[in-house]
Amino acid sequence: MRRIRNVCAFLLTAVTAVSLTACSPGGDSGSENADGPVTFTWWHNSTTDTRKAVWEQIAADYQAANPGVSFKIEPVQNEQFQTKIPLALQSDSPPDIYQQWGGGQGAGQLPSGKVADITEQTKPWIGTLGPVAEDWKSDGKQYGVPYAAHTVGFWYRKDIFTNAGITAPPATMDELNAAVTKLKAAGVAPIAVGGKDRWPDAFYWGYLAARHCSPEQLKKAVETVRMEDQCWVRAGQDLKAFLDTQPFQTGFVGTPAQQGAGSSAGMVANGQAAMELQGDWTPDTMASLTADKDLNSKLGWFPFPAVTGGAGAPGAVLAGGDGFSCTNRTAAACAKFLEYLVSTPVQEKLAAVGAGLPVNPAAAPALTSESLKTVFDHTQRAPFRQTYFDIALPTAVGQALNDAIANFFAGQGTPETIVEAVNQAAAGNK
Repeated sequence: MRRIRNVCAFLLTAVTAVSLTACSPGGDSGSENADGPVTFTWWHNSTTDTRKAVWEQIAADYQAANPGVSFKIEPVQNEQFQTKIPLALQSDSPPDIYQQWGGGQGAGQLPSGKVADITEQTKPWIGTLGPVAEDWKSDGKQYGVPYAAHTVGFWYRKDIFTNAGITAPPATMDELNAAVTKLKAAGVAPIAVGGKDRWPDAFYWGYLAARHCSPEQLKKAVETVRMEDQCWVRAGQDLKAFLDTQPFQTGFVGTPAQQGAGSSAGMVANGQAAMELQGDWTPDTMASLTADKDLNSKLGWFPFPAVTGGAGAPGAVLAGGDGFSCTNRTAAACAKFLEYLVSTPVQEKLAAVGAGLPVNPAAAPALTSESLKTVFDHTQRAPFRQTYFDIALPTAVGQALNDAIANFFAGQGTPETIVEAVNQAAAGNK
């Protein structure tokens, strides 16, 4: 999970072992054979006892089905990956498997020469995962595999909407503004946002950009790392108009996104706010922040509304995913293990406990709530999938964008300065 998002208490029961056919060795000439003895050093970002137990069980099941395979598992704090991975990739002993979010961040690791090209090993099955797997590609080559997908949209309290006289989820920005007005009149914060963590702010600008910019413009900006079309400025202009309606809770700039009952997720969970623009991980986050055992039945989901005059593909989604990359020493064997992670039985177990949207569509029926099934179906039908901009762009550029948007939320800057921050960071990143 990018930035881990406090996604959920993962799988507690054993994951069914799945026997896999061998993949032919490829990539680095020093890679161990996929069927020979191998000990993986595996870095993942699940540091709580429950999450660690999930991956330990998955490793144990795989080991039982594949004699000669063993694991040395090292949980790493999510925020440490940005510094630990670059250092490890410059060393002589990088981890064999490590947490990866792809996009521009992943591409920035390739000059180390340590990240394995697993194109040949994954070619027979990677296509079944759909567009999400593209985030782990660079120049047409596969450098990792996602095990969970994520889509951002509005999670809302159906009971609060009803009490405020809102009969249907907003489908346009005008309808969203009207809902904000009704919710204020009902005495509840319309929308909660975790401005302290900054990245939740970026979802608003990112979605407005995906509504105003055509798919061609979105792709061009990511490829060239420049934002030149006026659609990018129009996204900021629409964001300014929305911010002027004061849709968020008092003190949103200092509110965390997911930590504690007073976070933006906690506010929705405890009925202090009506909705939050967040990913599919948020129902589990909210459930951990409230004593309300009926919360799940009160939550609904709707996609980010349409904008007037936008050139973006209607129904385009802002999305991401969690995955793993391999390094060269065990490339072929690692690719075989990643195939196991996307097999239907494993994906069903992960889907059943809210680990994210399954990347294997066959596992979708295992999702446990109708809302999550709605998110999955909407994502599958989406005409365009835009990866979170701070992941799609090089790391330094994505951070500059997030900072500029957060400053904009705090009343600093203009629609133009958001775009300028990206272009200036890109120039300095060359």
